[in-house]
Amino acid sequence: MKIDYTVVAKTALMLILSNFFMTFAWYGHLKNLSNRSWYVAAIVSWGIALFEYLIQVPANRIGYTQMSLAQLKILQEAITLSVFIPFALLYMKQPLKTDYFYAGLCILGAVYFIFRS
Repeated sequence: MKIDYTVVAKTALMLILSNFFMTFAWYGHLKNLSNRSWYVAAIVSWGIALFEYLIQVPANRIGYTQMSLAQLKILQEAITLSVFIPFALLYMKQPLKTDYFYAGLCILGAVYFIFRS
C-alpha cells in the first residue's frame, strides 16, 4: 500500500500538539508545583493529560489508516524527543548536552528504518 503523506502530516501535527500537553503533564509540575503535594501535581497532570489524549487518540486512529503500528510508535518517539528538548532547554532551563544530538540521530535512524520500504 502506498502511503498518503497528507495523512502522515496530519497525524504528525496532531501528535506534536498532543506531545506539548503530555510533556507539560509529565514534567511541568516539577517547576510549577514543586511546593505542592505530589497528589495535587498528579491531579493537575491528569487534567492536562486529558487534552493530550483527546488529540493523541484520534491522531493514532487517523495515522493507522496509512501506517503500521511500528511506524506510529517510532513517529511518536521522534516527535516526543523533538518536543521534549526545547521544553527542557527553554522552559525547564536545563543545560544543552551533546547527548541530545546523539539521541536525536538515533531516533532519526529509527524513523528512516521503520519507514523505508
